[in-house]
Amino acid sequence: MSIQAPHNTLLIPGPIEFDDAVLQSMSHYAESHVAPGFVKVFGETITLTRKLFQSTNPAAQPFIISGSGTLGWDLVSANLIERGENALVLNTGYFGDSFGACLETYGANVDHLRAPIGDRPAFDEVEKALQSKPYKVITITHVDTSTGVLNDIKRVAEITRRVSPNTLVVVDGVCSVGSEEIAFDQWDLDAVVTASQKAIGCPPGLSIVMVSGRALEAVKSRKTPAASYYASIEKWLPIMQNYENNKPSYFATPPTQLVHALHTTLSQITSRPMSERFAIHTQASDKVKAAVAELGLKQLAPNPDAQAHGMTAMYLPEGLTPPDVLPGLLKRGVIFAAGLHKEIATKYIRFGHMGVSISDPKRKDIDNALAALKEALTEAKQAKGL
Repeated sequence: MSIQAPHNTLLIPGPIEFDDAVLQSMSHYAESHVAPGFVKVFGETITLTRKLFQSTNPAAQPFIISGSGTLGWDLVSANLIERGENALVLNTGYFGDSFGACLETYGANVDHLRAPIGDRPAFDEVEKALQSKPYKVITITHVDTSTGVLNDIKRVAEITRRVSPNTLVVVDGVCSVGSEEIAFDQWDLDAVVTASQKAIGCPPGLSIVMVSGRALEAVKSRKTPAASYYASIEKWLPIMQNYENNKPSYFATPPTQLVHALHTTLSQITSRPMSERFAIHTQASDKVKAAVAELGLKQLAPNPDAQAHGMTAMYLPEGLTPPDVLPGLLKRGVIFAAGLHKEIATKYIRFGHMGVSISDPKRKDIDNALAALKEALTEAKQAKGL
């Protein structure tokens, strides 16, 4: 039995349901952020983050900073590119637009390579774009939460290294880290931005960014100072290095209870091979997508290779909108998300299936949600006379 108060099951693409042990970690007593006990936990958490990204390269550096996943965009935009330099955004939805806007805020010249809704840019288009001009960074949203589209970042990184080897490969992994395979070293990535509250299974509030040695060198060789104080890699780098070496350090106060929670969930995640975790998410995704198809619903991403494994975005039947269906789900104890992509927001809903909801065999979150979805759709159709 869970120690948590009875509540509706949260099955949106983040935040997600939490394991009891993670929430218990949040109740840790007050402690100094430079006390030996906390320094040890924070240092271990940084090391566990390396395992999360399957990285053993000592030149690469994880950053764990108080903030949302959006802070990771600032960390990239303020440090890895300078005003007037070029950035290429592989755009698969709402979050490609947003990352591009963040880069522009810091003065980058941004080009968007946009895909049709539910698709991703073709590899030959990526190659052609990279050949067109020198790009300082290329950004890829691994899973765009607005569409459920999965990008092949391994293939994009390979193309970039071959065509434009000096371009930094930056991944928005907010909705993918912990549910989709990422091999930071092997795929030769330069930065992956994520957050605590999605497949990692921790409460919101931590921005987590993995940065390569190549990217750190780009920071050191900047001609101008980073255009942010709080999001300065130069300021945060010695802090992270000191904590990982069990030395207290200070730039800004870390959220101590959240770090304890992250330590707990990362310990759970990395206690088994990451390949097993990815396989569990794939199995759950296959189950959800098969059930969605049986209900006659189409996904925003029709190509199986471009479908995320931690969420499913599905079109509603003609004549129904999210307000027709979501209350019926809630009445049955299940919370899905409405559409987010501004062009089609009224036509679809989103189902998040990641983390403890699919990795804990005692939970029946997915089965319950699929049953609730079937009933809610039937009820909504009857109410509309469809």
